[in-house]
Amino acid sequence: MNTVSTARLYALRAMYLLVVVGLGSVLWPGIVTPHAPWELMRGTVNCMLAAFSLLCLLGLRYPLQMLPVLLWEALWKTLWLLLVALPQWLHGGLDPATAQYVFEISFVVLVYLAIPWRYVHAQYVRKPGTPWRQLRQPCETSN
Repeated sequence: MNTVSTARLYALRAMYLLVVVGLGSVLWPGIVTPHAPWELMRGTVNCMLAAFSLLCLLGLRYPLQMLPVLLWEALWKTLWLLLVALPQWLHGGLDPATAQYVFEISFVVLVYLAIPWRYVHAQYVRKPGTPWRQLRQPCETSN
């Protein structure tokens, strides 16, 4: 049986809480009391971040079940650093706005430290997936 330590569960909860508090203080005031309509990309990003923060709120209660949310966060931030920031840096440097964003995104290292990688490997790599087709099972009915 693959168990996750209590300390690791608290680390996961701390990551979820960091997201909830961070987005709660920065994003949610503009959602609750919007000052102007959002343009397409700003609206898309804000809605995705709002959904992400709500899922992280759920992660406080169910840290392992909501682990794919933190994996998604780690992946998109890592991809952004590799595919957006690194090429800019290699080709002449980063403008101040991008450099600030790199600083903020680099805190993704905390997510990598909090994730229970043995659990991830056991649950998402080694564990058999759900079959695409299953034989029909008789339904159990209660009397």
